Amino acid sequence: MSDVVQEAVKVLNEKMQGQSFSGTAKFDIEGEGSVIIDGEGAHAGDEEADVTLTADAETFQGIINGDTNPTSAFMTGKLKVDGDMGMAMKLASALS
Repeated sequence: MSDVVQEAVKVLNEKMQGQSFSGTAKFDIEGEGSVIIDGEGAHAGDEEADVTLTADAETFQGIINGDTNPTSAFMTGKLKVDGDMGMAMKLASALS
């Protein structure tokens, strides 16, 4: 597992603490690996999910650090969403 994925799991678990998220989402970080978010929190993994969000490491780190707006990243093509768009919106709300 890459350092980027390990750090992402740590930060996402901190952000998701106390949040309820039903469903599954996968962040596919290009060249680094994948992070799964579900009702249990975040963990490294590559299983199927309701929605898959794909971005490069810089964009992904900006999103989880709050420096990059996920909607803006999507609109400019830096973030690709495959699957349940409603689930992606719920995740964006939970992470903000």
